[in-house]
Amino acid sequence: MIYAGREAMKKRTSYGSGIVSLADLAACGKGTVVEADARIFHPDRVQLGAGVYVGHFTVIHGYHQGHVRIGDGTFVGQHCLLHGAGGLDIETRVGIGAGVRILTSTHEDPGHDHAIIEGAIRFAPVRIGEGSDLGVNAVVLPGVTVGRGVQVGAGAVVTEDLPDHAVAVGVPARVTRLR
Repeated sequence: MIYAGREAMKKRTSYGSGIVSLADLAACGKGTVVEADARIFHPDRVQLGAGVYVGHFTVIHGYHQGHVRIGDGTFVGQHCLLHGAGGLDIETRVGIGAGVRILTSTHEDPGHDHAIIEGAIRFAPVRIGEGSDLGVNAVVLPGVTVGRGVQVGAGAVVTEDLPDHAVAVGVPARVTRLR
């Protein structure tokens, strides 16, 4: 999906404070904890399973056209950014370390005569498979599927799909072995 670039970017509006009640979410399972200083934007597009933990200063953006779905028993550390404009599905029992960034959109290159921010926005879904773990400060880019039981190393930048049970490290992330 592509969102128009230059004209659409001229108008700016606030997303609000991001301070919401769990009752504002599209769904929220039993035993879920969202720390008071975490922020959730477009809560009607965010679904949290049972027993989910969302850490301090984490930001979850559901966006008006996307969604964020987080499965049962998932742990989201502090200072994370979960971006759901293109659709973000995090399956059950996933560990997300502090400072992780998961993005679901990017600007297309509008050419050298224009600022990159003026490029059209391309949305692409991200899926994080059951039982996976994303190390501290890892980044997952738009369109990526992380398989089941994958370990992504601290600081890795995931630019392409990772198979089930892979261990991936580096920038860009490369599979070093299967677990």
